[in-house]
Amino acid sequence: MSAAGQILYLKIEQNCIVYKRSVTLQDIASVECTDVGILRQVLQEQVYYFSGNEKSSLVQVFSVLDVIRKIHEKYPVLEVENIGEPDFVIRYVPDPEKKSVQYLKTALVCVILFFGSAFTIMTFIEDVSVNKVFNALYTRVTGQVSNGAGVLEICFCIGLAIGIMVFYNHVGTKKITDDPTPIQVAMRKYEQDVDTTYIETSSRKGKSKKV
Repeated sequence: MSAAGQILYLKIEQNCIVYKRSVTLQDIASVECTDVGILRQVLQEQVYYFSGNEKSSLVQVFSVLDVIRKIHEKYPVLEVENIGEPDFVIRYVPDPEKKSVQYLKTALVCVILFFGSAFTIMTFIEDVSVNKVFNALYTRVTGQVSNGAGVLEICFCIGLAIGIMVFYNHVGTKKITDDPTPIQVAMRKYEQDVDTTYIETSSRKGKSKKV
């Protein structure tokens, strides 16, 4: 089977989710080639294998050059044209969630958003006075006047602490999950903005180096 003169078009999305440890090209990419035999063989190429006994999701970052290199190991003269992302992420999820669990999570998020929005509106009306809102809620529910720190205030303090830890993905010096924290995401965006500014400023001043 000759690959001379053949062009293989490769498209990989930036974020790929797989449910098995052995990842083949057909699990993460869209591939097109006029030679059906080459196309069939390339799709079966193993890209990566997630080892270990971790039950949580695993994430691995790849360059499309790694995929092209694997293809060229079998077809050295095959021309590969990348029309997708230059770098991409593969996330291995051991057990995909059932639809019932997804619906339950969606319902829970909707309930949290409903009560959170209601609380935000009430505190805004009371000139951002949480104490007044709690006193009004306590009086309406119990029919008595609040005389200090009660259940609402205690739950608010505990929930606030838990919310901060979950949002920033940190408990002390340890991360809760392997996902980047909001601070890390913000820093990467800041670095990209700084690099873009350097390039644009250098280009406008005519100081960019010519190779």
